[in-house]
Amino acid sequence: MKTGTLVAMLLLLTGNLLAQESTLPVTDNLVTEGIPAISMKMVSDVKNYTEFRGASVVTWHPQKKEMLISTRFANSNQLHAVKSPGGARQQLTFYDEPIGSASFEPLRGNYFLFLKDIGGNEFSQMYRYDIATKKTTLLTDGKRSQNGGMVWSTNGDRIAYGSTKRNGQDRDIYILDPLNNASEKRVCENTGGGWGIVDWSMDDSKLLLGEYLSINESRMYLLDVATGTKTRLLPEKDERTTFSGVTFSKDGKGLYLITNKDSEFDRLAYYDLASKKITFITSSILWNVDDAVLSTDGSQLAFITNENGISKLYTLNTSNNQYTIVPNLPVGIIGGINWSGDSKSIGLTFVGYSASADVFEYNTNTKEFIRWTESELGGMDVSTLQEPNLITWKSFDRRPISGYLYKASSKFTGKRPVIINIHGGPEGQSRPSFLGRNNYYLNEMGISIIFPNVRGSTGYGKSFVDLDNGMKREESVKDIGALLDWIATQPDLDKDRIMITGGSYGGYMTLAVAYLYNDKIRCSLDVVGISNFNTFMKNTEAYRRDLRRAEYGDERDPKMAAFFESIAPLNHTDKIKKPLFIVQGGNDPRVPYTESIQMKEKIKQNGGTVWFLMAKDEGHGFRKKDNSDFQFYATIEFIKQHLLN
Repeated sequence: MKTGTLVAMLLLLTGNLLAQESTLPVTDNLVTEGIPAISMKMVSDVKNYTEFRGASVVTWHPQKKEMLISTRFANSNQLHAVKSPGGARQQLTFYDEPIGSASFEPLRGNYFLFLKDIGGNEFSQMYRYDIATKKTTLLTDGKRSQNGGMVWSTNGDRIAYGSTKRNGQDRDIYILDPLNNASEKRVCENTGGGWGIVDWSMDDSKLLLGEYLSINESRMYLLDVATGTKTRLLPEKDERTTFSGVTFSKDGKGLYLITNKDSEFDRLAYYDLASKKITFITSSILWNVDDAVLSTDGSQLAFITNENGISKLYTLNTSNNQYTIVPNLPVGIIGGINWSGDSKSIGLTFVGYSASADVFEYNTNTKEFIRWTESELGGMDVSTLQEPNLITWKSFDRRPISGYLYKASSKFTGKRPVIINIHGGPEGQSRPSFLGRNNYYLNEMGISIIFPNVRGSTGYGKSFVDLDNGMKREESVKDIGALLDWIATQPDLDKDRIMITGGSYGGYMTLAVAYLYNDKIRCSLDVVGISNFNTFMKNTEAYRRDLRRAEYGDERDPKMAAFFESIAPLNHTDKIKKPLFIVQGGNDPRVPYTESIQMKEKIKQNGGTVWFLMAKDEGHGFRKKDNSDFQFYATIEFIKQHLLN
């Protein structure tokens, strides 16, 4: 062998060895404790599962058959223009922070408005982007205020939006000409953070407002723009019912709305302003109507139902309120429906269990389902993914609880380890969707994943939503205890290798399971979780405190405060004997980082095993690819050491 060839081989071998031994640097924005060094070899091995992307529809151009979408080509989602189905994506915004919402000026589309926060702090500011100059202009105060919910006037010359800028707590209503900052006027002062704008009246003299009090109680008002006078529409008297406005009808005589009045489920309805009569439209559909949008010409209304986690799309003729289901759509989840300016097409975001989110168009004339984007999966093999199974088990009170089971790849034999992943909210729902990075656990690690919908979840009727309120909080945790027992009866699942995880309220559930069912789990992963409802209520942002009291209970009541102390995972860390991984965003306005810090320190004081990861430039969960990737790498190491070992 020639000397040069031998040297080259030795260099190649040395390079490979160095690559295997080198570790991933921890960037300055990350705070870590207990996490071992991440090898570059592992980073390389899992790369196919970190390079996927998705796309979502943002808005149509008002005059052209073009749209804005949100997708990622660097570290965070940004706005892109797409001019035709399958057309090139032209990136318009280039920020470190993700951009996911925008609204075109509705007449000519010469500019659009968008929202952006800093580091996940959710203090969104409003900006104008001018198409011709590509110039961006800040429209709001740029301070510690939350702004958003922009709705264009019928004439298209003004927007109404909500802001907490007055005192950081109450969401007031402002009107602004986006081309003239000096035109801004506060037209309504409100009490509480749950206010939002639904629509302008046909003559732009009034605004339809919504006030959210809790998942099962909301109200609707008419606001006189000139005088600032609010008139309550629904409900006429206080009652625990939801009324969510959709839009004024095109003739201005009534409103389309979604309500659970006299029903377990949210129904589409029409409210006649003169007679004050409500006509329920979708009573034959025994599932929630999740969203509804009126076409530009007012002739049609599109709405989405959530039928046991699966989305169905319907179109309604507003001349007679008759509706039909859109046939032959793929099975999955639909979001972000938007009508095109010509009122012929519905833009929507669609995601299934084996494909990332993408943008589609449903043409109501031709009945075609047209794909606009095809997001890359980064080399991920989805051919072996199995459709998730809807499972049911009986809880402590014999109540049936359901969830979705994603089975490990069939190439693995024997009983499989299990990850139980609990959604947040608690007013949320786990639905059969694309798992992204989590597919690595199914395909490469042979782990099955269960996404439960414990009591308190949405989608199963308003009575089910109320089952975990106040003093019933730990009954939802018992639903997971019953799931642990169910797993023990399954021939293909390993009851001795179970990891609990969840984010936000799901993080609380994770911590609660970790101490209540310590002997039945192997380890747990808490993401931005609540460790004590008393300290959480004290430190969460003021504009959302009353909204959370409606769900969790009022900590100002001594009995409730005592109950919170009795169930706080922070006060039961002596019972947590299994390894715990805590993930937190440093700017989280919902569950402040102090909830995680105090839990970490208490576990350490007790001599327990705890890993800790905090991103200083993130909020309520990680949105930037680099941070999400590091969390993924660390989670794989945690699973290897504490679930599979």
